[in-house]
Amino acid sequence: MAKDIENPCVSICQLSGDLCISCGRSKEDIRKWKRMKRPEKMAAVQRASLRLKVLKKGK
Repeated sequence: MAKDIENPCVSICQLSGDLCISCGRSKEDIRKWKRMKRPEKMAAVQRASLRLKVLKKGK
């Protein structure tokens, strides 16, 4: 069985609109995480990573 995708949550939820600025996930990604299949989780983690990079550049 394929290894599960680790949840990117860092347990410091800081929502700004529809986005958690701590982990980079959208509210929808957070809400659906447990029901997502592996490819969906991989895509969500990738989107979150890109969002965090953009946020850090803006500082």
